[in-house]
Amino acid sequence: MKTNIGISKEHREKTVGILSKLLADEFLIYTRTLRAHWNLEGHDFHTKHLFFEEHYNAIKLFTDSVAERIRKLGHYAPATMAEFLELTHLSEKYEGDNTSLEYIEVLLKDHDSVIKYIRENISKVEDEYKDVGTGDFLTGLMQEHEEMAWMLRSTIAKK
Repeated sequence: MKTNIGISKEHREKTVGILSKLLADEFLIYTRTLRAHWNLEGHDFHTKHLFFEEHYNAIKLFTDSVAERIRKLGHYAPATMAEFLELTHLSEKYEGDNTSLEYIEVLLKDHDSVIKYIRENISKVEDEYKDVGTGDFLTGLMQEHEEMAWMLRSTIAKK
């Protein structure tokens, strides 16, 4: 059945374009956080192993919520690695070691990148594309990433 939610087809398509890139970014952060959880080594293994597990479980929910938002707008979510790698702003490459400090620094940059991307698109979605619901959704998701970035940043803070 045709989607008729008070937002033009063109505006929904543009919003879905933004969400599709965000979905790819979420999936990459999820995968990179799993890598940290699985491959971590060091004196702080146990606490950081649990820390990364908490984060990847939260990001998994973020990923699902972005995909479901795309579906609510009447489109199909990208769902292959090829699509994600084509759409993402992030890199899947990791050149650090397996210490918590290295993983945290890389993940922090990823979260900061997603926060900036979301922030740059909230007004566009709300004002240009007339989708206040997605704008609200993006605001909430940005706040979740801000909290994760704060946790990561505080973990490696230097005096």
